[in-house]
Amino acid sequence: MNWTAIRAIYIFEMARFFRTLLQSFVSPVISTSLYFVVFGAAIGSRIDEVDGVSYGAFIVPGLILLTVMTQSISNASFAIYFPKFIGTIFEVLSAPLSFVEVVIGYAGAAATKSFIIGLIILVTSFFFVDIAIQHHVAMLLFLVLTCISFSLMGFIIGIWAKNFEQLQLVPLLIVTPLVFLGGSFYSISMLPPVWQTISMFNPVVYLISGFRWAFFGLSDVPVGASLAAIALFTCACLAIIGWIFKTGWRIRQ
Repeated sequence: MNWTAIRAIYIFEMARFFRTLLQSFVSPVISTSLYFVVFGAAIGSRIDEVDGVSYGAFIVPGLILLTVMTQSISNASFAIYFPKFIGTIFEVLSAPLSFVEVVIGYAGAAATKSFIIGLIILVTSFFFVDIAIQHHVAMLLFLVLTCISFSLMGFIIGIWAKNFEQLQLVPLLIVTPLVFLGGSFYSISMLPPVWQTISMFNPVVYLISGFRWAFFGLSDVPVGASLAAIALFTCACLAIIGWIFKTGWRIRQ
């Protein structure tokens, strides 16, 4: 394993992150605050509790994952697309690096960025609601796995995209709607039976449910199913990335 090369890619990507502190840190905090104002104040005034948890606290896990997923995809997709756009990707491909080392460098930096943002949103939420995290280790585990898996997904999108518009296509048209329909701001048990069954086909439900369990001990699906879902998603992304580097699809072509 070429740790020197991995470290070089990782530090370069993290340096770009810290050069845009206003966009990287302030924007998620403002967005989260607006969600608390709209959902916590407007809707929370009509819904006191969900399964014994105040509505303002109940939506915190969903808000964190909503931002973490979109940020992971955005950071990773831009990180690999920009070298393609300006042609420097061939320097990476010609270097004595395996695809695993390239992915660790780029996706690792993207996952670190989104993890930091997730923690910032968590800290911000304490200014609005009272939260008592029941399973701290599980919460961090779900957060780390989500950051890694969606950074891998963003890496794939960055290779697939042919222009900057396509970088935002999947997050805006697929990921964000799945998060909103995945129980971010409500419990699946509140839906009619038919919609509960349909919701079970939404993979985001398993992520949010497991993450919420780490906070409040509440879960719409078994925690084991949540871990299995995110592990399967991560393995699928790794398999696709491996195939991309093996065939050179959208990289050498």
